[in-house]
Amino acid sequence: MIRAVIVPLAAIGFVLAWSSGFIVAKIGTEDVPVLTVLLWRFVPLAVGLAIVLVLSGQWRNATRAQLRSQLVIGLFAQFGYVVFVYASVAVGISTGTTALIDAVQPLVIAALAGPLLHVRVPGAQWLGLGIGAVGVFLIVQSQFGASDAPPIAYALPALAMASLITATILERRSPHRSPVLLALTVHATATMVLLAVLALATGEAVPPGGATFWLTTLFLALVPTLSAYGLYWWLLRRIGVTVLNALLFLVAPTTAVVGALLFREPFTLLTAGGFLLSAAGVALVLVSDARGRIGARRVSAPPAADPVDGASPRPVPDSAPQGAR
Repeated sequence: MIRAVIVPLAAIGFVLAWSSGFIVAKIGTEDVPVLTVLLWRFVPLAVGLAIVLVLSGQWRNATRAQLRSQLVIGLFAQFGYVVFVYASVAVGISTGTTALIDAVQPLVIAALAGPLLHVRVPGAQWLGLGIGAVGVFLIVQSQFGASDAPPIAYALPALAMASLITATILERRSPHRSPVLLALTVHATATMVLLAVLALATGEAVPPGGATFWLTTLFLALVPTLSAYGLYWWLLRRIGVTVLNALLFLVAPTTAVVGALLFREPFTLLTAGGFLLSAAGVALVLVSDARGRIGARRVSAPPAADPVDGASPRPVPDSAPQGAR
């Protein structure tokens, strides 16, 4: 019962928190260099997480293998991802179009889930992913002309998508599972160090003194980084890679709506149609997953007692699934 409430709420919070990153990225980089914003987004986050990790005592159980694994995952999940996302926004690609990176990812993850993760994606979920992809295509199509960025700039969202996909697959294949707090601390610290090196090398490490900048970076540290990534890894271990990535279909339409309200980015009937299709695709994936879980529980349940004597189990017919034996 608790899972039935907490997981949906966590999924909603994840979509909202992840979407906010694109919006605040546009706001934060209007007058401040990308590296400056990113560096000071991760400095307080890394320090705060390290303090909490030490106080909680979880660091005592960390192994070198866990740290190495999370270091590599973090370089893709946070450093590679946020640098390319922010670069996309900084060169003028609209927030809705930049969110394409999260919209295409579910299809790529689903395609790779079988050969790399040994996860079977049911036909109904493939259909839902396909419907969601069409919806996202419509959303992106409605906003494609809103950017003055050169065509080559659209490689930036693709690289961000590739970074997050790589991190997701590495995490699922890693034999060294780590607590979410430990993982986030390693990710944030590694990202902070690399950003500091780049910012110092380019002369963009010194932050502005305005309150707006610090409020923006604080929000970026708490919501699209700490909350969104924390929920991402937490949900990944509870609802699976296909269902979690289907939720990312909702990021593009959510970002498009907010972008239209705040930045007057285009929101047409085509955008609205894409929103509905994306929602329908996600709903189909979630319903298919729920039915699969119910079916799995029924198959693994013990045989029912014979109604005659109330004790002896019925024999399982030869045609029953192997999992029921």
